[in-house]
Amino acid sequence: MKYYIGIDIGTSSAKVILMDENGKITGEASREYAIEEPRPGWKQIDPEVWMRGTDEAMEQLLEGCDPQEVEAIGVTGQMHTVVFLDENGESIRPALMWNDTRTKDMVSNLKEKIRRLPEASHVASIISTGSPAVNLLWLKENEPDSFHKMKKFLIGPDYIVYRLTGTMQTDYCEASTSSLCDLTTGTWSPEIRHLLDFPEEIYPEIKGTAVTAGMVQEEWRQKYGFGENVRVITGTGDNPAAAIATGCFARKYPVLSLGTSGVLMVPKSRIDFNARGKNILFSMDGKEISILVQGVIQSTGSSLGWWVKQVLKTNDFAKETETEEIEHLGESPLIFYPHLAGDKTIYADPNLRGMFLGLGTDTTRKEMTLAVMEGICLAVRQLSEVMCLTKEELKGLKVTGGGSKNQVWMQMLADVLGTEVQQMESGAGAGYGIALAAAGSQGEISMEEILNHTVKIKKTFFPRTYNQNLYEEKYQKYQKIYQCYQEIMGKE
Repeated sequence: MKYYIGIDIGTSSAKVILMDENGKITGEASREYAIEEPRPGWKQIDPEVWMRGTDEAMEQLLEGCDPQEVEAIGVTGQMHTVVFLDENGESIRPALMWNDTRTKDMVSNLKEKIRRLPEASHVASIISTGSPAVNLLWLKENEPDSFHKMKKFLIGPDYIVYRLTGTMQTDYCEASTSSLCDLTTGTWSPEIRHLLDFPEEIYPEIKGTAVTAGMVQEEWRQKYGFGENVRVITGTGDNPAAAIATGCFARKYPVLSLGTSGVLMVPKSRIDFNARGKNILFSMDGKEISILVQGVIQSTGSSLGWWVKQVLKTNDFAKETETEEIEHLGESPLIFYPHLAGDKTIYADPNLRGMFLGLGTDTTRKEMTLAVMEGICLAVRQLSEVMCLTKEELKGLKVTGGGSKNQVWMQMLADVLGTEVQQMESGAGAGYGIALAAAGSQGEISMEEILNHTVKIKKTFFPRTYNQNLYEEKYQKYQKIYQCYQEIMGKE
């Protein structure tokens, strides 16, 4: 039996899965870690923390199996987070995270400069806080000594590939979402590079996701007991990896991932710069390029996590979110605005924050918890509309990620969107998707064939007329919140 490993470097944990040649997950392990927050809005991490978490999880994963049967490894994880390496390949300083907002005062000015570039003006619509382009610029302007020491930057999961193989590269997904890439050509933009005055040599080579990056190095091979020729593929960001696992690419349907952030992914035949959302380039082989349009709500799982863990002081999500009154969803006048960490797609406003509206002395703990979940669903609806998706295109929306396991949340989503929502089996995540890519890169397995018996719908939720009407009224109020927020907070 041949085996494949998928590594997922998430915001708060490293997750690894072991998959056999039939597409069955035979083992899973994970290790949590914490990010550094030295100042409000600053989020960073020593990338070696990822490697230590991966190492510990890998040792647990391989217990009870023959590591000699492992054929290939795929790595995925958080997009945008940028790592800075010196001439010895060592991290100069903590990596700047995808959700770091220290650059919020730099973005508007940079957008304006990019809009004036003849060949790269389209990048102005996607650059935001957390983008590698603006984080690299921040480093150059605020820590010039570190910038001059940097000989190469990598993005998120690229670092784990580098540590396993000793090679440095990135894939089309990570490049195209960096705000350093010309989306029309799939190459690093010389115009952006000249504008920011970045040395050409700091850019990694762009390769296809399933192209071999290198072989597992001797130190790791001996530690894990691998054979001599265990390949590591280039890998990709977590959203395209999840799109592979859910059949989004192969079957051309939209998928919503409810994790720390909420990501709506839609495969397209061509780039559309008019609709909101980030156009992601994706290529398995480095030759044929596909397009995935991604819209994001910054705080979905993190909003619920904030409420349950920090405010309610409990880790029992199931108890807090369950309700025996599912028939009455939408009746409460309470509205939660979920943009706790700003917004990237709907308003492109990093200063936006969340709120509760309609609190009273009779408001209960349960009502507030359900309002948090409802607010996220309302944000998903707004996101789908600004991405120009029709209700027909959303019909049968596939939902994955940790939030998809909550049946109350899934019913809310169906009622708010007014269309059926399909809860996917939990195995269809980013780690599984990149393991599929590693297997498919061998040329011995068709991922489409595997998907025929691995992509499974756990349950379908249908909108209910009474609750749908309640949420329609609530959504009309919800849409007015941003303008009121701008007026109250003194924004133009």
